[in-house]
Amino acid sequence: MTTVTGPYHRGEREAQLRAGLMEEAEVSGRAIRGTVPPVAAAFLTGQRLLVAGAADDRGDVWATVLTGPAGFLRARDEHSLSIAARPAPDDPLATVLERPVHLGMLAIEAATRRRMRMNGTSRPQDGGLLVDLDQVVANCPKYIQKRTPPEADAGRPAKARPPARRSDRLDEGQRRFLSGADTFFIATADEHGRADASHRGGNPGFLQVLSPTRVRWPDYTGNAMFLTLGNLLTNPRAGLVVPDYATGTTLHLTGAAEIVWDAGDSGGAGPADTGRAIEFTVTGVAELPGTLPAGWSPPALSRFNPPVTAGRVPSAV
Repeated sequence: MTTVTGPYHRGEREAQLRAGLMEEAEVSGRAIRGTVPPVAAAFLTGQRLLVAGAADDRGDVWATVLTGPAGFLRARDEHSLSIAARPAPDDPLATVLERPVHLGMLAIEAATRRRMRMNGTSRPQDGGLLVDLDQVVANCPKYIQKRTPPEADAGRPAKARPPARRSDRLDEGQRRFLSGADTFFIATADEHGRADASHRGGNPGFLQVLSPTRVRWPDYTGNAMFLTLGNLLTNPRAGLVVPDYATGTTLHLTGAAEIVWDAGDSGGAGPADTGRAIEFTVTGVAELPGTLPAGWSPPALSRFNPPVTAGRVPSAV
């Protein structure tokens, strides 16, 4: 058996072993750093959007989106990230980020299909956040839909917006929206609360709505690190945030995720389809208008997206 020497915890190693990709994980693990290289620092200063995920006081995991003008993200040095933004008061992570917490983050530039993953301990500072980083990971552009933000007020959420809508289940409109989504972000945490945030993308329909409290998506081929699935093997709680790029609304879900290792028809097709799927049970919903600037360009779908098979489980909308 291959011994993985990269910076992986036991859940990640178990997922790599179960998928039969330990050798690939060995190679990919060399890309996990503890510092921000100069090229990554330059990338961060141009970004207008950051996905963040963390566990709340009850252990529920939530994901959210922070936005600002170019420059709102800045690597203060190779070990820390300054974020000149905080969640809105009714955001599920607003009170969580008022104290030190382990934060999973993803800076993503959809217009160029570039992304950068970072994890570390966050604390409030000067109206924003300062994060002491412990992991920095460059990710490939697969499954990212190309789209550009509006020119006017790009990166700035609306100043006035309706309050969040909260529930413990998805309503009809939310189910219809999820069934047509091509992008969402997932936050997970290991058994010690160390969080991670990741991107999931595919053709519309890849995110399947099974009921008002259950959704499902295929697990496509990736970098073999299994940072998300590894966390789920040690802690099933997870959070999703699904952006509506047309209106600027974000839909936030929290609940528990189950890995289906032999899903048969997992909702995808072709070489990217692994036969694995994730089934997610929703326990909390928050819909926040005005989180993002509205009016992004229509997406140019990634050429890596597998076609969504006609035989998949139908959406319950």
